[in-house]
Amino acid sequence: MAKDFSRIDRIAEQIQRDLAELIRLEVKDPRVKKVTLTGVEVTNDHAHAKVFYTSLDGDSPDLLQGLERAAGFLRSQLAHAMKLRITPQLHFVYDASVERGAHLSQLIDQAVASDKKD
Repeated sequence: MAKDFSRIDRIAEQIQRDLAELIRLEVKDPRVKKVTLTGVEVTNDHAHAKVFYTSLDGDSPDLLQGLERAAGFLRSQLAHAMKLRITPQLHFVYDASVERGAHLSQLIDQAVASDKKD
């Protein structure tokens, strides 16, 4: 059975794909080259989009500044690519879930290793 996706979900997924490509190919700022987009949430009125990102370097203020500086360019490129009536304002939020997952995995590995010793 086909999954039912709302229009907002489809827009959010398209924004994530387009932003990832734009950051990889078009943004020249070296601060944002090591960023991974983990998700996008778009408001019901399409006025704002919360873009969740993570980086191998962790949450650095330089990375957020680089993303915020590129937000206008990224928004204008999205407007050309997506043909929406309203192109959302981009708000970048650091996603620490990847780090938390790695930390929990490390704790589980340590617990399993200590059980094997006992």
